Amino acid sequence: MLDIKKISTLSDLSELKTAYFAESTAPLDGMWHFGFVPMSDHFGFYENGNLVGYCVLNGEGYLLQFYLAPTASTHIEDLFPLIVENNSSVIGNVKGAFVSTAEPQYLSLCVDNTESFKVNAMMYRQNSQARSDCDSDRIEEIEMSLATEEQLEQFVEFASSAIGAPKEWLTGYYGNLIARQELWGYWESDDILATGECRKFDEHQTQFADLGMIVAQQERGKGLATRVLNFLKQHANSQGLEAMCSTESSNIGAQKAITRAGLSSKHRILQFDFSELKETD
Repeated sequence: MLDIKKISTLSDLSELKTAYFAESTAPLDGMWHFGFVPMSDHFGFYENGNLVGYCVLNGEGYLLQFYLAPTASTHIEDLFPLIVENNSSVIGNVKGAFVSTAEPQYLSLCVDNTESFKVNAMMYRQNSQARSDCDSDRIEEIEMSLATEEQLEQFVEFASSAIGAPKEWLTGYYGNLIARQELWGYWESDDILATGECRKFDEHQTQFADLGMIVAQQERGKGLATRVLNFLKQHANSQGLEAMCSTESSNIGAQKAITRAGLSSKHRILQFDFSELKETD
């Protein structure tokens, strides 16, 4: 018999998370899996008191990760529908799921249980055989400087104004990046025109660096995004890391900049909605 319990100590899932990432066919998005997942609820699957799997549900009711060890007696094809049909009083209401096309089993489970989905984001990875028009040598170099603790408030104000993110969240997020020396700024006089992030992974996918950037509204469409990304890519490469990043499927401008900087996209993050499944049951 399988029991489901909420997990408060995420270190209990260390071995299962390692197995989860090992099953992926490409690096998974850093912001989703190392930013949003730790803030979400984790539920463990137990057989005879042994932890054999888990799932992650965010505050909006969307699954972010789903894993069951192959040694488990329970069949994953039976467990997944049980959970998404809200048959677990512990997990509660499951509205849908976010899943990468680089997560074959989790993706197959979502596809088997609903036909309703849309592309949420594009996932990019450094192209080792980039086309000549993406050659870094043809991109004007840019000088960026590491953010300091004294500049935290200014970075928060910039990002809040540029993308509308909550200041409280940005303060914690940027504060951590500054402490890790992973946040960069492009300045003109005393004004920030762009920010760049080159995030390293502490565990799993440690051979990659996850890039992020924000360009001031008035500076967009001038090639600055491509120059920032190229700087970050070269910084990652100088540390022996391969660059990766993602962007929303609707952000055509960012997609063009990322491609020009020499990254290509083979995978997507899909958003599934299980409401149709429940309405037809």
